[in-house]
Amino acid sequence: DVQLVESGGGSVQAGGSLRLSCAASGETSTSSCIGWFRQAPGKEREGVAAIYTGGGTLVYGDSVKDRFTISYDSAKNTVFLQMDSLKPEDTAMYYCAAGNRYGCGSGSWSLTARYPYWGQGTQVTVSS
Repeated sequence: DVQLVESGGGSVQAGGSLRLSCAASGETSTSSCIGWFRQAPGKEREGVAAIYTGGGTLVYGDSVKDRFTISYDSAKNTVFLQMDSLKPEDTAMYYCAAGNRYGCGSGSWSLTARYPYWGQGTQVTVSS
């Protein structure tokens, strides 16, 4: 199994920044595709970004490209999501998820079904 713990959420004004963290533990060697997702009230869970922790693959959702940056610190076994130029529509519960590396950078990266392990989520609220 893999355990994921998110942190770093909070409330900011539009145009501000936040950095989310996803600390991973357990059998992370076989679940090396880490994705960030978000879900706003009444909406479906949406893929934000994903990274292959073995190196070389980053993908982003269209709504966050050029504003969000995903990265991995191998020493801490932690995936970060740097969120800049935040907008009110970025308000949501943010989750990290872990799955195997196959297709991590492909069109299926944002399918929630490919991630068997999920964290508890961290709330991000952006006010106008």
